[in-house]
Amino acid sequence: MTNPGAQASAERQLCGLVNGMAQQIAEHVRKRAAKLGLTAPQATALRELTGPMTMRELAERMGCEPSNATFVVDKLENQQLIERRPHPTDRRAKQLALTPHGEALREQLLALLSTDSPLAGLTSEQQRTLHQLLEQAVAYHAVDSSGGRRST
Repeated sequence: MTNPGAQASAERQLCGLVNGMAQQIAEHVRKRAAKLGLTAPQATALRELTGPMTMRELAERMGCEPSNATFVVDKLENQQLIERRPHPTDRRAKQLALTPHGEALREQLLALLSTDSPLAGLTSEQQRTLHQLLEQAVAYHAVDSSGGRRST
C-alpha cells in the first residue's frame, strides 16, 4: 500500500515541475513573439494555425474561449497575417487561413521558438515520452471531470 503523504508530496513536486515548465515555455514564447512584433497570444495563434480551421478549432488549440481568440484573430487580420474565408461545407461558418505574409511570419516564428526551447534539453525520444505521459494524464483527467469512468 502506498503512503498517502509520500504520494501527496510526489504529486506536489510534479505539479511544481509542470508549472515551472509551463512558465518557462510561456516566457520563451513571449520573448520570441516580441522579436517579431507579436504578442504571446498572437504567436500562439500563428503557431497553432497549421491549416484552415474555424475560430472554435483555433480557440481550442490555443486553450482559450472563442471570444478571446476572436480578439487575437482580429489583430492578426488587421496586420494582414490571417484572412477569413467561407467554410467549404458550412455556409454559416468562416475558416481562418494564413495569408502568404502570415505563412512567412509563421515560419520565422517556428524557427525562433525552436531556438533554445525549454524542451531543448530533452532528446527527441524523451520529448515523445513526455508528450505521451502528459497526453495520458490529460485524457485521464478529462474522463474523470466529465463524469465518465476512468480506465485503470
